[in-house]
Amino acid sequence: MNEIASPRDVLTVLANADRIARAIHVLAGLNIADLLTGGPKTVAELASAAGADAPSLYRVLRCAACVGVFTEVRTETFALSPLAEGLRTDVTDSARDAVVMDGSEFFYRALGALDHTVRTGKTAFDHVFGMPIWPYLESNADSTGILDDAMEAINRRLGKRYLDRIDFGRFSRVADIGGGKGIFLSLLLERYPSCAGVLFERQAMVDPATSTIAANGLADRVTVVGGDFLTGPLPPGCDAYVLNMVLHDWYDEDAARILRQVRAAMGDTGGVLFLLEQVVAGLDTWDRAKLLDIDMLTVWGGRERARHEWDRLLSSAGFALANEPVAGEWTVLECVPR
Repeated sequence: MNEIASPRDVLTVLANADRIARAIHVLAGLNIADLLTGGPKTVAELASAAGADAPSLYRVLRCAACVGVFTEVRTETFALSPLAEGLRTDVTDSARDAVVMDGSEFFYRALGALDHTVRTGKTAFDHVFGMPIWPYLESNADSTGILDDAMEAINRRLGKRYLDRIDFGRFSRVADIGGGKGIFLSLLLERYPSCAGVLFERQAMVDPATSTIAANGLADRVTVVGGDFLTGPLPPGCDAYVLNMVLHDWYDEDAARILRQVRAAMGDTGGVLFLLEQVVAGLDTWDRAKLLDIDMLTVWGGRERARHEWDRLLSSAGFALANEPVAGEWTVLECVPR
């Protein structure tokens, strides 16, 4: 990656970053990284394998390579770079599916209407597509598939990190609320054979989740329940509840409704709630949550939260923090009833 020469050049790159992003999105969708796992290839070879136009593919690869995503080892011959390794589908920490989601129509068009959100305070996605994202996904199977693939990859990438930080062995029954296809719950139960689990998801996800749980050999230890976590009721009788990357999708009013449903399901049994989220770092500190917050602002209608915002939200729903979550990264907020 060539060094950018001056502050003005840095500004130019940042202001034109959508060009670079689109180039990376397209190359991820074509699975160019997978085609290069055996070593460098010419653009003609890559275009033939990917079903692309060679001259156009070259210009896109050249753009990506100038910021270190792939490397041009000889004229019109490319190889993997350390950054491009993350686009391979055969690595455990692959970012490929998340990159494809970021470049999908439903994401990119909403981000393009950021000015609408800034001017009105209303979610850009709703303005562009005429409905919130959840109803949109229910009627667009292709977009739902892109989102599911991305969330599965993210859950696999982050799941081990969370499980290294939380001792779920002290619990007998864990409820994963909004747990998708059950990837994280499966990882948890595989690590803790004495635990049983409950997966709560919207009704449309019950069959896919049941299939995933069964494929992982956990059908006898997991109950899959369909419903709406905004209105409840949520499954009672669990001594631990997990909301994994759920609350950042929602503004405070709806996030508090979800938390109150969890609080009602807990009752007075002394249960614990684990939020797997981010705590935004302060001032000018680099924090990817500040980037992700633009997605929340424009696409999901939610927000990333700083520590004082988490304290206020949890208090409004009858919870208090029992630990000191780390700011500036994906972290664990351990919550107990007040």
